[in-house]
Amino acid sequence: MPAEGLRISCVQMDMRLGDADYNFAHAEALVRAAGADRPDVVVLPETWNTGFFPADLAPCADRDGERTRETFSRLARELNVNIVAGSVADRRDGRFYNTCYVFDRSGRPIASYDKIHAFTPMEEEKAFAQGDRLCRFTLDGRNCGVIICYDLRFPELTRTLALKGLDLLFVVSQWPEKRSFHLQTLSRARAIENQMFLALCNSCGAAGETRYGGGSAVIDPWGETLAQAGREEETISAELDFSVLTDIRSSINVFRDRRPALYDVR
Repeated sequence: MPAEGLRISCVQMDMRLGDADYNFAHAEALVRAAGADRPDVVVLPETWNTGFFPADLAPCADRDGERTRETFSRLARELNVNIVAGSVADRRDGRFYNTCYVFDRSGRPIASYDKIHAFTPMEEEKAFAQGDRLCRFTLDGRNCGVIICYDLRFPELTRTLALKGLDLLFVVSQWPEKRSFHLQTLSRARAIENQMFLALCNSCGAAGETRYGGGSAVIDPWGETLAQAGREEETISAELDFSVLTDIRSSINVFRDRRPALYDVR
């Protein structure tokens, strides 16, 4: 049977643009510190290994996730914790991808996801190839999914995941400070409309002229914020009580009341 609750810790990390060695060491230290609180899941933000994103990714990107898998398989096993390892700039088959890797408590890599929607205002599509598949997985018996940053602006993506059964959505991002209101509003909306928990892990600090807004949050299916970060580097934690899912899904049954024959989002 799935665990009735999970403790989630979101590591709101400040990274150095293009400095993979520093970022790996810093991420490991932050995950170890978060692990002292004995969470069930630790989450990192988007492209924490490089920042978003250096002009030349080649010297600092991971290679087929090798360094990410080695580091977080070891940490997950040692700390007995599930890790949603944010996303990394990852080179595979001569192309760069914005990739999230997920590890269970045994250190086994159980899922990976390439960001589907490139953030064209910053010409992300010129640096990263786009993914072509959704990502669902199970952590401690709970149905989970993950999306990356700009993906949050596409509700049809999250709804497609939710229709397959979703208790918890992870959103890993490097969302700029000047649009922090959008990040908070969209995260709350995705949680409410899909009747699920949402764990948002955003970055903070600056990369070039862009300042990232922090504001990492854990949100329940009613849209209530269970934990909220400020703008600086910190780790937030919250307990998720999945028993509330039965209540909300029975009292306001949006999935039963849908009329998909009338919808056209193509």
